[in-house]
Amino acid sequence: MTGIRRTLTALGAAALALTAVPAHGEAGITDEVTMTLGKDGTLHVVEKITGASGELKRTFITRTRYDDDSDRVYRISNVKGGTLAGDVLTTKGGTVEYDVKGAVASSGGVEELRWFAVNGWSTTVARATVKVAGPGQVQNLSCFAGELTSAIGCTSASMDHSATEADFEQENIAPGQALTVVVGYPKGSSSGAPILEKRFSLASAFTLNTVTGGALAGLLVLLLGGVALLYWTRGRDARVAGHEQGPVDPVRNGHFSPPDGVRPGQIGTLVDEQADVIDVTATIVDLAVRGYLRIDEQPRGPYDAPDWMLVKLPTAPVDALLAYERALYDAIFEGRDGVLLSQLSGSFASHLGQVRDALYADVVTQGWFARRPDTERTRWTTVGVVLIGAGVLATVALAWFTTYGLLGLGVVIAGGALAVGGQYMPAKTAKGSAALAHTLAFRRYLFSGELGEVPEQHRVELFSRYLPYAVIFDGVEHWSRVVASVTGNGGPADNLYWYHGPAEWDLSKFAGSMRTFTTTTSGAISATRQFRSL
Repeated sequence: MTGIRRTLTALGAAALALTAVPAHGEAGITDEVTMTLGKDGTLHVVEKITGASGELKRTFITRTRYDDDSDRVYRISNVKGGTLAGDVLTTKGGTVEYDVKGAVASSGGVEELRWFAVNGWSTTVARATVKVAGPGQVQNLSCFAGELTSAIGCTSASMDHSATEADFEQENIAPGQALTVVVGYPKGSSSGAPILEKRFSLASAFTLNTVTGGALAGLLVLLLGGVALLYWTRGRDARVAGHEQGPVDPVRNGHFSPPDGVRPGQIGTLVDEQADVIDVTATIVDLAVRGYLRIDEQPRGPYDAPDWMLVKLPTAPVDALLAYERALYDAIFEGRDGVLLSQLSGSFASHLGQVRDALYADVVTQGWFARRPDTERTRWTTVGVVLIGAGVLATVALAWFTTYGLLGLGVVIAGGALAVGGQYMPAKTAKGSAALAHTLAFRRYLFSGELGEVPEQHRVELFSRYLPYAVIFDGVEHWSRVVASVTGNGGPADNLYWYHGPAEWDLSKFAGSMRTFTTTTSGAISATRQFRSL
């Protein structure tokens, strides 16, 4: 019994011995820190590290929040006894030295030294002591241990009898925790000052104040004024006297004579400065009514899609066609005598670019534009897009490094104005403006309903010649009915000389057929790759 009692006593003593190890005896290092604040505000730090086993790493705290707009930065230099890469110090223990700038700041009537004397070690600091000497007598002191934002005081903080040195001590500083020491000296003891860096935020990056507001307003006036000046001097149509917009009469001696001899495709490009799908569609109809081809509507069943055969007329004087008309004529037939409209979407792709280029070249040849409208639009729009890109880069740079991000936005706005304004930069010459005035007067004439006295023998040809222009002016339905009314339903001829319908078709159906034809033709053209952008 006595033996059992002795055994239990021995086990209990051993357990007490294991649990009675003091906290500072746990595995960790000892760090003795000596800090000296110089007259120039540089803090020189010497650390004596013992108990290290292998390589140690310490991540310095070099940036803290100062106020709503700025961070306080601590700069470490002149490292000895270890290697500093970024904010990470690598050492094997022993003595480590370094300098810190930015650790002094004015606070009330004193200069306050604040530094994270021990922090960021990759292992526990079992015991740390800090001794601080400065250029004057200590006015106040404090210390904090634990997390960086901790308000818990350290184990001990004191000063010597002459108030020239301060001493601090803390045990068991875990990885990620810090011992922060604060010592106050008389104002003017050193020339140290905090190093502040602006913190990026959208609110501060785009601050509106007297400087940025005035500069932004001036920049916008300058850039937008420049855009307006460019438009006024280079993109504005030449003015035309008001009398040139007077009434026109396209019927001369019973024959159709469009204003200034302008063809439908030319009118479309002149009006909106674009070689549009509808311009090509109107030109196809115009080639038909002028006797270069015939449009034959194909018979179809109840569920069949409508289709038309474009038939080449062998006696047509194709050499008299304008360049864009000849390009379109050749693109339609390509050596064939006839082609279904449904087949054009596959065969036009390699030729439509030529038609479009020829249309733009034609309006320059006519003297209506000094430069090709598409080239002029592309040039100014490209400049605007480049300016937008430069403005975006400037905005990012100014917002990141300064508070003048609004100035970069001003450049972006000006670039956007130029990119949008580039669509209006093609400028008509005086001749082009006069032709446009006559064209608009012709449009009013077409929809006025006052066609004047037209000999009956000329009505079919005359009203048919109006139709391509009605296509341009979005009046197909109206003019198709006018054309159909020339001979009446079931009259002497159920077909026109340029448009043939299937069996049991008469002119009463012409308006619907023509409306479907123009829509289908535009669809076939726009389905090709080169005209999708139009």
